[in-house]
Amino acid sequence: MNSNRQWTLAKRPHGMVGKDNFEYQEVPIPQPGDGQVLVRNLYLSFDPTQRGWMEDRESYLPPVGIGEVMRAGSVGQVVESRHPEFATGDLVQTTGGWQDFVVADPHTGPMGLSKLPPGVTPPMALGVLGVTGLTAYFGLLDLGMPKAGETVLVSGAAGATGSVAGQIARIRGCRVIGIAGGQEKCDWLREVAQFDDVIDYKHEQVDQRIGELCPDRVDVFFDNVGGDILQAALNHINLRARVVLCGGISGYNATELQPGPNNLMNLVVMRGRMEGFIVLDYMNRVDEAVPDLLGWINSGELIHREDIQEGFENIPDTLNRLFTGKNIGKQLLKIADPA
Repeated sequence: MNSNRQWTLAKRPHGMVGKDNFEYQEVPIPQPGDGQVLVRNLYLSFDPTQRGWMEDRESYLPPVGIGEVMRAGSVGQVVESRHPEFATGDLVQTTGGWQDFVVADPHTGPMGLSKLPPGVTPPMALGVLGVTGLTAYFGLLDLGMPKAGETVLVSGAAGATGSVAGQIARIRGCRVIGIAGGQEKCDWLREVAQFDDVIDYKHEQVDQRIGELCPDRVDVFFDNVGGDILQAALNHINLRARVVLCGGISGYNATELQPGPNNLMNLVVMRGRMEGFIVLDYMNRVDEAVPDLLGWINSGELIHREDIQEGFENIPDTLNRLFTGKNIGKQLLKIADPA
């Protein structure tokens, strides 16, 4: 390739993200300096949090600036190395952004730069063994603290994080109820991911169904959605329940401030705890999680699923699949095959 294709942030979104929020351009391929490597991106990760990065507001990471390459996790291949620990041809994970080439090193960006372990595919590295799998692992086990026999409720259960969180709860001996949208997702959760039951929020009354499926109430609620779903779940929390706030995708594209739950006193009455978290706080503990996740995958106890789109021109549209409910499992886009 003679140039570096990029999608940059052209304007901040108001409501649903559209292709007009981004600008396509081609620039010269960057050159690595001492201690750096040049990486060609092969796969890009798409996550709901990217919508938040587009807003001009304080968060756990700085917002993407107007004119900057859109931030995204990636797996790529080293094409030129000036770092002693990386060689041409190595498959690596970094925050490569929406572009073909990125200069990276172990100390730059939210994810730094790391080699893929032997036997780990790019989709696995960005999904079940990547940020989404780690989010499910630490959010559920560290904050949710599920105990065998308890009831765990998961919203956004067919997504990359929710599907893993629910399966980890099942592996730990819990009864697991998922909330998802549409027959295909609900069937996959029941039949493949082996959830005990699933609520279809598009066709069922969520508050009523939680009550019917959780007669002994909810001990752990792992929430990826917020809004009305969080409100409904709080109506059914058990004594000393743990509510894990992982995300709030229902409000990410809202044009007006969304009202919060009006039943927070249930936490007081039931002596419950509700806590949010960001997985970046746990990156120094990755070595704790990956052996467990990989072991469950190899034993067949943990099923992972990826939705892989293709084509550099389809990058902006792929982000919207997260917000229109088209994806099941981890949303990825393939740019190229390894050399």
